[in-house]
This record gives sequence, structure tokens and C-alpha cells, in this order.
Amino acid sequence: MSDHAAHVPGLAHHFVNMEQQKEAGTIGMWLFLLTEIMFFGGLFLAYSIFRAKYPDGFLQGSHLLNVYLGGLNTVVLIVSSLTMAMAVYFSQLGERKKMLGFMAATLVLGTVFLVVKYFEYKEKFEHHLFPAYWTYHPSATHPPEQYHAHVQVFLWIYFMMTGLHALHMIIGIGLLLVIMWMGHRGKFTKDYNSPVEIFGLYWHFVDIVWIFLFPLLYLTGFHVSNGGH
Repeated sequence: MSDHAAHVPGLAHHFVNMEQQKEAGTIGMWLFLLTEIMFFGGLFLAYSIFRAKYPDGFLQGSHLLNVYLGGLNTVVLIVSSLTMAMAVYFSQLGERKKMLGFMAATLVLGTVFLVVKYFEYKEKFEHHLFPAYWTYHPSATHPPEQYHAHVQVFLWIYFMMTGLHALHMIIGIGLLLVIMWMGHRGKFTKDYNSPVEIFGLYWHFVDIVWIFLFPLLYLTGFHVSNGGH
């Protein structure tokens, strides 16, 4: 290890300077996010194919979703992106308390999202709308019987896409707790804050995925029920 590297806090021995280390970490995160884009892209492609094949079933399935809870979660994640951006900003200024405060706000908002999603899932299970044990009941919570097979396809896609998104949120919250612990211990300075910035990219990506999920899953039937009838 060079004398230069040994005297720079946060600089790993295999990097020449902070700029090189930050660039390497940022490129690594973007490469990871590229694989995530391809992963979610496959799910969006499946959604597009089955929606084109079963348009009425997808409209009926969208009616089963709670657009208001979905809208609430959309607002929650948009605000969490703002708080995460502020955390990154104050990490660049070396203001530890403000950085930790906005990280804590991001943590709370992420937890709120998961709690709301829990109640959404709970409602679906209570009304036997989970496709693995679908039980048809001629009621307001179930579409007409002739659509139920196509609606099951929609619900499989809904649970798969939102479930994987929720898993990414859980992972993000876990990583955020680690970064907050590092920040609390004074690991980050004005000159060394790349972990905060790199994690911010991950958090914004997860938020953006939801921005696409919300209209595709929740608003398809909502538009028809409010504008077409």
C-alpha cells in the first residue's frame, strides 16, 4: 500500500485516489442496475403480451386493485426519492446529522410503503384473490365468471411484479440500515461519501420501477370505470 493510500480515510488499497474509487463503484452499480433493467424488462414484456392477449381480463383484474393505496404508495416513494437525494446532498457537504436525518426519513417512508403493501396483499388473500388458491365467488370482489381465468393471469403478474419490487425494497432498507450505521460511526466525510451516492442510485431505481408499475397495474381499470361509464 502506498503512503498516499494509507493516509486517505476510506480509500481502498487497490485504488490510486478517491476519484478512481468513486468512478469504479458508480460504474459497478450502473452495471448491476442494467441487469435489473433486463430482469424487470422481461416481466414488463410478459405483461404486454398477456395484456394484448386478454385485454378484458386485465381490465377486470385492474378493478380488483385498490388504486388509492397504490396512489398513496406512489406518493410515498416519490417523497422517499427526495429525502434520499437530500441525504446524498448533505453527505457531499459533510453534514452528518442532516445526512442521517434524511436517511431516517427515507427509512420510514420505505417502511410505510411495505406496510401499505402488506395490507393490500392481506385484502387479496382474505377475498381468495391469490391465484394459487383462487376461489370464485359471484360478488363485488370478483369479476364475472367468464373472465376469471384471464384475471388469474393478471393476478399472477401483479403478485410477481409487485412482490419482486417489494423484495427489492426490503433489500434496500437493509442496505440503508448498514449505511446509516456507517454514517453514525463517522465513516463518511466530505471527501468520502461514495457509498451513500451509490446506494442512492439503487433507491431511485427501485422507485422508478414502481412509477411504471402503478399505472400499468392500477390505472388500467380505473380509467375505464371513471371515464368510460
